[in-house]
Amino acid sequence: MATFKTISSADIKTTRSNLNQLIDFVEEDISGSNTRKTYQVFVTGTTADTGVTSSLYQTVFDQNHQLQTANELFDMTMGLFYNGGTVTGSSTGTDANGKLLFPSESLMMREKVNIYRQHAQLLLGDAQSRFVAPFGSSDSVNNIDEALFINFKRLFVRDGIKKETFAMRFFQSASAADQAEDAAISAVGQTNIFRGTTSGSIILTDVGAAANIERSNTGGDVGNIVNSANTSEKMGLLFYQQGIAVLDMAKILSGTQKMSGSIAAVGNTGNNIVMGRTTQGNVDATFIPDFLVSGSIDDIVKHVASVRFGSGSQTFLTFQNNTQINSTLIFCRATADEFNYSSNPTYTDSDGRIKVIDESQQGIQKSFSFVTTVGLYDANEQLLAVSKLSRPVEKNDEKDLTFRVRLDF
Repeated sequence: MATFKTISSADIKTTRSNLNQLIDFVEEDISGSNTRKTYQVFVTGTTADTGVTSSLYQTVFDQNHQLQTANELFDMTMGLFYNGGTVTGSSTGTDANGKLLFPSESLMMREKVNIYRQHAQLLLGDAQSRFVAPFGSSDSVNNIDEALFINFKRLFVRDGIKKETFAMRFFQSASAADQAEDAAISAVGQTNIFRGTTSGSIILTDVGAAANIERSNTGGDVGNIVNSANTSEKMGLLFYQQGIAVLDMAKILSGTQKMSGSIAAVGNTGNNIVMGRTTQGNVDATFIPDFLVSGSIDDIVKHVASVRFGSGSQTFLTFQNNTQINSTLIFCRATADEFNYSSNPTYTDSDGRIKVIDESQQGIQKSFSFVTTVGLYDANEQLLAVSKLSRPVEKNDEKDLTFRVRLDF
């Protein structure tokens, strides 16, 4: 029969500690076509020949997403504020139910507005709210009307992102890889939408966030994402507990740069139209607003993912996550006259007397034991947990021992 000792509340302590893990993502994870998974759930109401299908977001994996060992890194999408310049400048008004109306040459505008509203509801507590950087600013120049959303997966964020550890490299500009591929591209500074060399690298970081932390009622702690070369330039927001970065595309991108290439469109055979060519279409098409209005979410995300982060094996984004560890410390105390024997039947002889090995010089026999295990029981003597010692510890009447059992969760 086991020997029990009641543990008092004074012997139980609770603590909380934090564990940080370095997370980094490499360029080829986001730029590769087989490491990004699309979910083409949006379909226009036209024939298969002239319709457009698109995702509402894309998921980036650490390897080919078709492999069972692939891990989801983050989701990426974009959204437009319903009352921002890009939306109001392209909208033709509203219908009787207040639904925004847009011309036929635009694509997925209501979906882009809804994605912005969903993030505003989650992070700001109001679907009609507008993201601003710095957070809480009332100056209209700080409005984030064209937002790039990066939603990091729980596997990597854990209980949140550690403040002032976030850093991301991003290319503000891109130029055509080979203008000979398309003789119609003649304007200097135009970029092929899905190909090209990059320039204008900047580092986006949340430096200074720990000293200037803000809090959203629904989104938790919020820090400003700034240009590391000039920290007064606020480029977006980072919601630490949610693991979501909201980037202002009007600032992180060269929005006025001319765009050139083929994008999905409604009513065209082959589902494509051409942007930025000298022979047809909008010759002076720019990223903002033309590409954001005319391009599908898939086309916009594909361009940003495949061009703006690089395509090599270098790290483009890194941060440290934060895992909160709640611990219960239970101090199991054994005084000098306690637990100096074992309840094991082999510890007694046939007469029921304790077998003693150690015998003092005065001829007085002393019992002792070796502690190997501590069991924790409830009030009904039901075993709840077992703690094993790394090595046996001798217990005799000359020792007071305290065993600390730690339960982490």
